[in-house]
Amino acid sequence: MVKMTLKSLDEIPLMAVSYESMEWNKTGSWRHVRPIYIERIAACRKGCPAGEPIPDYFALAKEGKYLEAWQLITQENPLPGICGRVCYHPCEKNCNRKEFDEPIAIHYMERFIADQIFNEKVSFHFIEGKKKQEVAVIGSGPAGLSCAYQLARRGYKVTIYEAFSELGGMLRIGIPHYRLPREVLDKEIDRILSLGIEVKVNTRLGKDIQLADLDRYDAIFIAIGAYKSRRMKIEGEDVKGVMPGLEFLKETNSGKDIFVGQKVAVIGGGNTAIDAARTSLRKNAEVTVFYRRSRVEMPAVAEEVEAAEHEGVKFEFLVLPVRVITEQGKVKGMELIRMQLGEPDSSGRRAPVPIPDSNFTVDTDSVFTALGEEPELDFMEKDVLEWGRLKVDENQITLKKKLFAAGDCATNPLGTVVDAIATGKKAAFAIHRSFGYKAPQIDFSNVVTYDNLNTVYFARKPRIVQIELPVEERTKHFKEVNKGIADQKAIDEIMRCFSCGLCTYCDNCYIFCPDAAVKKNKGTKGYAIDYDHCKGCGICVTECPRSTVTIIKEIESENE
Repeated sequence: MVKMTLKSLDEIPLMAVSYESMEWNKTGSWRHVRPIYIERIAACRKGCPAGEPIPDYFALAKEGKYLEAWQLITQENPLPGICGRVCYHPCEKNCNRKEFDEPIAIHYMERFIADQIFNEKVSFHFIEGKKKQEVAVIGSGPAGLSCAYQLARRGYKVTIYEAFSELGGMLRIGIPHYRLPREVLDKEIDRILSLGIEVKVNTRLGKDIQLADLDRYDAIFIAIGAYKSRRMKIEGEDVKGVMPGLEFLKETNSGKDIFVGQKVAVIGGGNTAIDAARTSLRKNAEVTVFYRRSRVEMPAVAEEVEAAEHEGVKFEFLVLPVRVITEQGKVKGMELIRMQLGEPDSSGRRAPVPIPDSNFTVDTDSVFTALGEEPELDFMEKDVLEWGRLKVDENQITLKKKLFAAGDCATNPLGTVVDAIATGKKAAFAIHRSFGYKAPQIDFSNVVTYDNLNTVYFARKPRIVQIELPVEERTKHFKEVNKGIADQKAIDEIMRCFSCGLCTYCDNCYIFCPDAAVKKNKGTKGYAIDYDHCKGCGICVTECPRSTVTIIKEIESENE
């Protein structure tokens, strides 16, 4: 109790005034719910198959800590420079910002960060001690590289077996230089190999070595991809001038000059079809893509389709090849039939149905087919296969002891680079656990949705646009079309990020707490709640822009 002495009536306050601290009044006892600080998972991270911690590396990049940002990305994905160029960026489809104005250009930012340290002498580090087990990785595409990387940095002796003369798999043979420059591919592969990974090229499983030859390894991971192109199964398919689109890309990417003629027909609607079309365009051909469904059903990345259109590729939708027209053993043209969409098929897309008497012909000098690819697994026992692929469970474990598989040669492939990276990593963790070790696992049970955010604290701002070569210049060569973004544009884009689930120390909780129960941590960033005086009003939860404060029942906190 504080005793006050007043010298006159004028000193008497006009209202009730407390001259003593109210800390003795533990108002926290009134509470039936309590706020807690918790870092939640951003929706974009859940959308990323590789599980990259996007808001976290954005926060580092905002401070100019590009190396640290790159190190954070590469904990999950060792190929950010590649993914920043060729990924179909499902993270952006999940981005909460799209409900506000436009999604964050995560794709561009990943590339920007990788480009910032491209010429730096950086390398990956071991995160665990040396292990006695040895692992064989068959295939050096994105799945194989991802698996080898995650195992090597955990101390395993890893040997990669590659059928071709260079590493990279589909990254090297299937993606044109104008999308993925070879210096970027080589740099990121070299960084992975710096972990001490042994490499054996020109070694094809089932031909140069057999599965039994690998029995000395403690685990075997197969990621040989899918390179056998599906056939059209029509008359004239085997004549000169008809070639699988993937084979055309492989030969062109290796430096060979493949004759295409003046007119090229590309059959298909996936990324291989678009890459074959844009590559043909760079050989001064007039190119038309023929696809049996509508544009909406095209599996190719939308941006790549738009780029092809801008460059001059023509599209004919709802058409199907009937026969290749030949003359003296060479392609002269094609006969096609028009289609209409019927009921959905097993893929969930409406099945194309031929329209009677709608046949028509086109002149063409070359036909490139891109109807999808299948793995070549004739050397495997039939009982470990399903629909021509290695049957795996949710952890990429096959039906054969110590055998794991991922990527396009395993069941349920999604056929993209980032999904291959993700399944390769998943297989590496399964191998790690099979030897008795623990592997990291991201908990996606607490994801921030748009409704969890307080968006009154954010201003609307347009998404950045990547620098591109002028259309009239692109088709003259195979130089990279997308040139990335400038430094200031990158920072501007980072500032658009909501940082969902990540505290940015904005002080809203500290400022708005009516009981002054939110305290700043001394010496470190962050806050602590004085539960002796917190009434559980929830104002801090409401005013948090990023949903890093949540409310729980008091009984739940007592049971923790």
